[in-house]
Amino acid sequence: MAEDKRIILTAEPDHSGDIEITPAVLEVVLGIAAQQVDGVYAMRGSLANNISSLLGKDSHGHGVKITTQDDGQLLADVYVYLRYGVSVPKVALAMQKSLQEQLLFMTDLQLAQVNVHVEGLVPEKESKPDPDALFKDQDDPDTDEDDAGEAAHD
Repeated sequence: MAEDKRIILTAEPDHSGDIEITPAVLEVVLGIAAQQVDGVYAMRGSLANNISSLLGKDSHGHGVKITTQDDGQLLADVYVYLRYGVSVPKVALAMQKSLQEQLLFMTDLQLAQVNVHVEGLVPEKESKPDPDALFKDQDDPDTDEDDAGEAAHD
């Protein structure tokens, strides 16, 4: 959950007003960027996010927490599930780089830290065998030879 403290973007000296962004918006930006990194299976979500997702309201910010330090630096904690078989350090480094670049591009804000928390690895789902096909009669060359052998014995 994001802090309620709004982040004010720096503007040109001749600006006509302030630009404020809530940390929740930054979490959504980082959540979408994290999901696009190769090797990421899913983001960690809370029960409320899972229920919202079932109702058709997808929350891209779940799995990301933004904190603002007293000196104004932004820290991001990202909680992810990775695909089994990927190099965890490579995916984590790619995620750190991607999230920093995306936030800088979209908001001109810099992240002091991106802490990647790997919550688990998810193996690929294997297709289940069709039970009807397991015992289905097939034209198998081995069965033809057996039939021929039985005919020879008669």
